[in-house]
Amino acid sequence: MKKIFVTRKMNGEIFNKLINLGYQVDVNDQHLSDEEELKQIVASYDAIITTVGSKIDKEVVDQSGSQLKIIATASVGYDHIDVLSCKNKNIYVTNTPGANAWCVAEHTVGLVLNLTHRINESDRFVRKGEFHGFDFGLFVGDEIKDNIIGIVGLGNIGKSVCKILKNGFGCKILYYDTLRDESFEKELGVEYVSSLDELMKNSDVVTIHVPLCEATKYLINTNNLSLMKNTGYLINTSRGAVINEKDLVLALQNKTIKGCALDVFENEPVISQELFSMPNVILTPHIAASSDEAHKMMIDMAINNVIEVLEDKIPTNIVKECL
Repeated sequence: MKKIFVTRKMNGEIFNKLINLGYQVDVNDQHLSDEEELKQIVASYDAIITTVGSKIDKEVVDQSGSQLKIIATASVGYDHIDVLSCKNKNIYVTNTPGANAWCVAEHTVGLVLNLTHRINESDRFVRKGEFHGFDFGLFVGDEIKDNIIGIVGLGNIGKSVCKILKNGFGCKILYYDTLRDESFEKELGVEYVSSLDELMKNSDVVTIHVPLCEATKYLINTNNLSLMKNTGYLINTSRGAVINEKDLVLALQNKTIKGCALDVFENEPVISQELFSMPNVILTPHIAASSDEAHKMMIDMAINNVIEVLEDKIPTNIVKECL
């Protein structure tokens, strides 16, 4: 009997699909406390289903047995897996592109509205008992209608954000990506810019939707933060280390930008303490992809990738570094 290990507790019933096919599925009900535990476990499994937060590095991969054929992450990002080590051992790494795109896009737009309309700030104000009646100057925010929105990364999530903000709010959309998508430009009326600096300089709101890799680590830093409008906002629902967090703190302290909203953090779960005391900062705990619909779709895609490999087929969603 082929064995599958699930590194974190997920929606349990969906794994019946694997059980009904005759596979043994062992779900870790508690977060593995360290890599040593995971190294001991991987040696006896044919497949691993994992997700963000379960780090599978070279040491873990090296401990895997010859029967391990696939590590399927129920996420779009796969920076928690040492893909090169897996490739060297002929282990497929798969992800779930597009599965959480709309959920992350909704969360992103929610952060934009929350930040620009100062919703969290005013909520805290009311809860502290400081509201004593209407005041024309109280928590004056910014409308995003007709604003210029800069999209960094035009993948599935970036495109979904474009659609919501363009069609729902009439925003002008600029985007920067290493690959230009002229058909999407024509479809939605968005504008491509050839450099990140140009996007940062001209946008009222910048929102980041790129994977974390060597090329994107610290993509956002002092150099390009200094180009932003001092009325500008920064949103990150991608990966924390895409932004140099120290540089961001300085930009906020120096009022280089007006505010930011972060769902992810450079050294997650550790967060720069300075951010906690800033009223113009919104922090959410890596939940942009957390909807019942997105979770089910990501897990189902991961399961299908596993089934394909265990049936000696090539999985549908191989990450590009594994090809």
